[in-house]
Amino acid sequence: MAKKKAVKTKSIEESLWESANKLRGSVESAEYKHVVLGLIFLKYAGDKFDQRRTEIIAEGQEKHLEQKAFYTMKNVFFLEESSRWSYIISQAKQDDIALKIDTALHQIEKNNPILKGALPDNYFSRLGLDKSKLSALLDTINLIDTQQDNSQDFIGRVYEYFLGKFALKEGKGKGEFYTPKSIVNLIAELIQPYKGIIYDPACGSGGMFVQSIKFIEAHNGNKKEVSIYGQELTNTTYKLGKMNLAIRGIAANLGERAADTFYRDQHPDLKADYIMANPPFNQKAWRAEDELTDDARWKGYEVPPKSNANYAWILNIVSKLSVNGVAGFILANGALSGGGAEYKIRKKLIDNKLIEAIIVLPIKMFYTTDIGVTLWILNRNKKGQEKGIGDIKVKYRNREDEILFMDLRKIGIPFEKKFIQFSDEQVERVSKTFHQWQSKKGTYQDQSEYSYSAKIEEIVKKDYSLVPSKYIEFVNRDENINFDEKMSDLQSELSGLLQKQVESNQNLQDVFKNLGYEIKL
Repeated sequence: MAKKKAVKTKSIEESLWESANKLRGSVESAEYKHVVLGLIFLKYAGDKFDQRRTEIIAEGQEKHLEQKAFYTMKNVFFLEESSRWSYIISQAKQDDIALKIDTALHQIEKNNPILKGALPDNYFSRLGLDKSKLSALLDTINLIDTQQDNSQDFIGRVYEYFLGKFALKEGKGKGEFYTPKSIVNLIAELIQPYKGIIYDPACGSGGMFVQSIKFIEAHNGNKKEVSIYGQELTNTTYKLGKMNLAIRGIAANLGERAADTFYRDQHPDLKADYIMANPPFNQKAWRAEDELTDDARWKGYEVPPKSNANYAWILNIVSKLSVNGVAGFILANGALSGGGAEYKIRKKLIDNKLIEAIIVLPIKMFYTTDIGVTLWILNRNKKGQEKGIGDIKVKYRNREDEILFMDLRKIGIPFEKKFIQFSDEQVERVSKTFHQWQSKKGTYQDQSEYSYSAKIEEIVKKDYSLVPSKYIEFVNRDENINFDEKMSDLQSELSGLLQKQVESNQNLQDVFKNLGYEIKL
């Protein structure tokens, strides 16, 4: 008798995605995501409002049903009648439903200051969605029971799932609003953001903040002991982030508006205990030749080159760290060994003993690029300290004169056919290695093709290169060539030669000038 093939049961998120995605039609996913996520938010806000309304009636306070204070006191958004989900659904078949949705979102934002600048603005009317498709989309969203299993953060799960799927859909060069979940999870487990100020200078849709709160909850900490600050350049992404956090009841200061972190720093005096970031990789022409040259954020360092913002992001992060601050952020591998101003900045970071770990990630983890990337850990206090959250109590050893190098290119599991992600077990293994290395009672040992603790003297001898393969032992190096790192090394050497040529030409011109001649080279 033939065995029946097992049928995989689809999750609620998968079913919702399939239903909603069929309706996308001619609208690009870059626009469509704001439509779908805006409706998910509207459904969530409506369900919370109805739930609170029922509570007020049960408390015998019917006369206060339309009083805003009775909702906001329970962290529930107050909704006027025309902003409620029940009203929107009752009007779903009307010709002006798009206008009514835009009006509802506008009213919610107006009545709830915390949502200022968060909700889609005239998206539905402007996009000219087909009425029947929009009506069908409303019916699909109406299937979501946002109040089911609150302990599992269902609506947050749906929102996160849709963000990830949209990032995959948009692909290379577009889905930059989203950092893959397993990477964010790894950063949180490594730097353990449990108390104080958390900051992200390029916060996208807020995934770093969401994972920070999840980390605190998972380890029996108190999320009321953290304050969240962020900044985002793109206005539509800024709205996604504010919505994402609002759905989870996470209070955050993302600035008054979307703005450039370098030109309009919205938190100039901030000192953060934890910084988590995934800034744009290899951002070119981020400043003009004569602009931001005396910015306070690079005080004591070289001015970052205008051709690449990688080191501008690093110095922005360094300037925001408190005296015991820790940072975990992602950069392209090229930052590990660049020449010129980058070399001088990197040298000073190492000499100042700020770099704690350099961790190479597998390729194909990001939906927007396939270049090699690295996770950097910076720590203002590597001398040893005692920290703790809930069930974590660790005394750290003095690792001031060492940097931990890790290579994770051989781990990861397949995801969405062409991508890689870390399993929970793999995240646990990497964080365990890192914390054993930090801990006084740890049993850390170097492992070939995986990790190596390098003394600063070794790094100085290798001319301040932070390329992990220069330190970690590989049994068969030919099989572990990282062409991205090789190109980075060549780029660094070429950059150094070109810089020397410029200096030689200038010296030669000065000699001729002193002799009364003008030459151009």
